[in-house]
Amino acid sequence: MKQITLLLITIAMIGGVHAQNKKSKRKPLVIETQCSFAIGGTILTTSGNFEVANALKSDGQTLHGDHAYVFYQIPPKAKKLPLVFLHGAGQSKKTWETTPDGREGFQNIFLRKGFGVYLLDQPRRGEAGKSTVDATIRAIADEQFWFTQFRIGNYPDYFPDVQFPKDKASLEQFYRQMTPNTGAFDAYVVTDAVSQLFDKIGKGILITHSQGCGIGWLTAIKNDAVKAVVAYEPYSGFVFPKGELPNPINSTGLFGALSAVEIPLADFEKLTDKPIVIYYGDNIAKEPTTVWNKDHWRSGLEMAQLWATCINKHGGDAKVVHLPAIGINGNTHFLMSDLNNVQVADLMADWLKEKGLDK
Repeated sequence: MKQITLLLITIAMIGGVHAQNKKSKRKPLVIETQCSFAIGGTILTTSGNFEVANALKSDGQTLHGDHAYVFYQIPPKAKKLPLVFLHGAGQSKKTWETTPDGREGFQNIFLRKGFGVYLLDQPRRGEAGKSTVDATIRAIADEQFWFTQFRIGNYPDYFPDVQFPKDKASLEQFYRQMTPNTGAFDAYVVTDAVSQLFDKIGKGILITHSQGCGIGWLTAIKNDAVKAVVAYEPYSGFVFPKGELPNPINSTGLFGALSAVEIPLADFEKLTDKPIVIYYGDNIAKEPTTVWNKDHWRSGLEMAQLWATCINKHGGDAKVVHLPAIGINGNTHFLMSDLNNVQVADLMADWLKEKGLDK
């Protein structure tokens, strides 16, 4: 009976997949290689000697933690430079996978374009949750804050013409993809793990989102194998050479004024030998306002423009693209999963081609 039930379930699943493929009219997605592994991290060893008879005691035992988790897929005849995707705060590699309303995310979109795709869970997050430091994970009801902070709208109202599905099921999926830190966020722990991934796979392109963008700059400084950086809506983590640090940008956002970080000129100049592009979505204030979510991202956009100007002054190749300025409207903080994510992905693909990075 159990075998019959399993067979019926399998037939139903296959039928559902066939129906979905027929409806979408997409060609099957072909993967030549698929695997996962941990990268980076540290090993702690307690003092004393391990005794099998007292195996619940920590004496002499080890703790492997603070690594990143990597899942990758390589299509046949893949392009030379793979794409490495790093998520932002409160997120995991789910950011780049299936969208909240069930469409293909950047993972599949760029696989179909012929790129190898590496998705990361940063140390102390998601499937890389084994931390070497203690943390208290609190159950906090804060999802309406994130709805507003991420510019889906001012809860409970959606922004007009927002590129986010407005059905209840999609919003629930979006809330459920958020995940906590299992240890304090440490930019250098994350950077070390991401850099070690590039040591392992060689040259590639780093794609970052939000909090992960600061990790992107640090990794590009640390590892020459990062040949380009694409950043979606960075806010914090901007670095400037010593003596060129801009004044903090005041904001009515809930996190206050936005400040940048000063680093040695020699380190900063390592960002000038690779192309960098930054994308921002819609509903960002053009001037100071009391609408705190729009003003929060205004300060981020303004800092990004100052940063790109500084990169270019030192001989680099950086630009900031504000999508409404080029006629693409309604995007939230999650451009890669919005309703027009194929259009957003094509914009990035065009930039990669322009820079000769899609060979």
